[in-house]
Amino acid sequence: MPVNNLTVIIGGDAGQGVESSSAGFCKALARAGLHIFSVPDHRSRIRGGHNFNLTKISDHPITSWTEPVQLLIALTAESIEIHRSQLVPGAAIIYDANFKIDAKALEKDQILPVPIPIDEIMKSVGGSKIMANTAMLGAAAGLMHFPLEFIESVVKDNFKKKGESLVQLNIKVTEAAHQFIISQFSEKFPWKLKPTGGPKLMVMSGNEAISLGALASGCNFTSAYPMTPGTSIFQWLTAHADKYGIVSKQTEDEIAALNMAIGAAHAGARAIVPTSGGGFSLMVEALGMAGMTETPVVIVDAQRPGPATGLATRTEQPDLLFVIYASQGEFARLVLAPGNVQQCFEAGVRAFNLADKYQTPVFILTDAYLANSLVTLEKDEIDFKSIEIDRGKLLSDEALNNLKEPYKRYALTDDGISPRALPGHPHAIFNASTNEHTEFGIITEDAELRTRMQLKRMRKLELAEGDMEAPQYYGPEKAKVTFICWGSTLQPALEAMNQLNEKQPNQVNVLHLVDIWPFPVQKAQPLLEKANELIAVEGNSTGQLADLIRMKTGILVNRRILKFDGRPFSPEFIIRNYEKS
Repeated sequence: MPVNNLTVIIGGDAGQGVESSSAGFCKALARAGLHIFSVPDHRSRIRGGHNFNLTKISDHPITSWTEPVQLLIALTAESIEIHRSQLVPGAAIIYDANFKIDAKALEKDQILPVPIPIDEIMKSVGGSKIMANTAMLGAAAGLMHFPLEFIESVVKDNFKKKGESLVQLNIKVTEAAHQFIISQFSEKFPWKLKPTGGPKLMVMSGNEAISLGALASGCNFTSAYPMTPGTSIFQWLTAHADKYGIVSKQTEDEIAALNMAIGAAHAGARAIVPTSGGGFSLMVEALGMAGMTETPVVIVDAQRPGPATGLATRTEQPDLLFVIYASQGEFARLVLAPGNVQQCFEAGVRAFNLADKYQTPVFILTDAYLANSLVTLEKDEIDFKSIEIDRGKLLSDEALNNLKEPYKRYALTDDGISPRALPGHPHAIFNASTNEHTEFGIITEDAELRTRMQLKRMRKLELAEGDMEAPQYYGPEKAKVTFICWGSTLQPALEAMNQLNEKQPNQVNVLHLVDIWPFPVQKAQPLLEKANELIAVEGNSTGQLADLIRMKTGILVNRRILKFDGRPFSPEFIIRNYEKS
């Protein structure tokens, strides 16, 4: 009897509570000490159209979702038709008994039909059809022998603000569905869930982790025009704005969002702008202003497929080279690309320190897959104690009071970083111009000074390369093949590596880049050169990281596993393409 090792899909129409039901289910599992990796799939519609969440469950940490599914909770009949092919022999489908489903055909395919008499259950306890998803979770708990107390604890939390009577009614619905399953189907489903006896786990998405890291690093300003999948960062920070002193501004468009954040950062705030590729496209001119005025600002590009509106709610990694070279002219910017939730938290902290240190924009590149997926963490996996705030060459009032010479905001320095003063001090009055300027910020067209100023700004990249983290190897040191990845492809690549090495030891390892620009040539090149064979695993159609590696190191990555259909990588997809190439 398989215990604590299965994948569950909850599927239904937009507006049926698919996402909230899945989130509640994941919380219940985490409270039982079980690990999850939950991936949402949304169509770009306000209401209607099929949505689903796929949740992989285990009693040990999980690095990715996987394709085979053991249980489908179908809130619509359409869900059964869409996901039926994903079910393994012995799998089950929980669905409303009112659906017109050919149960015998399911049984012929070795699938257990589990029809739930939703109308009868609601009538027996005085519930409403709108509570069907609550009933389905109770039924699923019964089928898997998962203690109902964990589901009920989440029900209480979700409905307590709406009154105790509603809490108790939902619990009655859950218990009635649970009891029905126990009486009819208890021993017919082989996969079971059992609490681990370990501590409760945290459930967190990539965007929540970035938000938490930003907050911990002193972020106190956010501005955004909502754009999937970056919006949830803005929502999270706005929800916590009053408690933690964050100024939150929803702007009329993306142009205003970055301009407003640059203004706040110029005044000394730690400012963040969450967006996606389409929104960032409108911010490009403002990005140049931040580069020329040497203003620190953090931009999160949560990537999705393009061009134009593309697949608005899907995932891809198409913006790497775009953010590295965006805006007219040349100036320093830094690009971080976290690969999991822990790295998202770290990026949320590091981005602000790096922006202040180098007085320049810093990007956090994520994507819909990493932004929205839920994973479980133990409490010590988010380390608040190690956080340090680095404001770089920010001059204190005392330092400004002791100035002997006129203040030069853009002083020519060996490292390219000028001492920075915030507006308002009488000893530090300066111009901030988007035109080329002197050390005092006065507009100039002098050719020699232009050259010196441009070289000064670009020297930041030389220094910043030392602050970029080295790529990290995972798996056996001497492997036949190395998967190269960046950002969220780390997670399925690790699972693919594990599965391939179980078949044949030392077959595959993984080299993951989390800091991409300035490209850490000195740290990356020796690691790349020692690999026997390189295969790029990227969520775009051209292999942008592979091309960047060739440009910066001369190393050719001639094999590529690419995915650009808007759906996330799975380990099985990587393995299939690896084995056939």
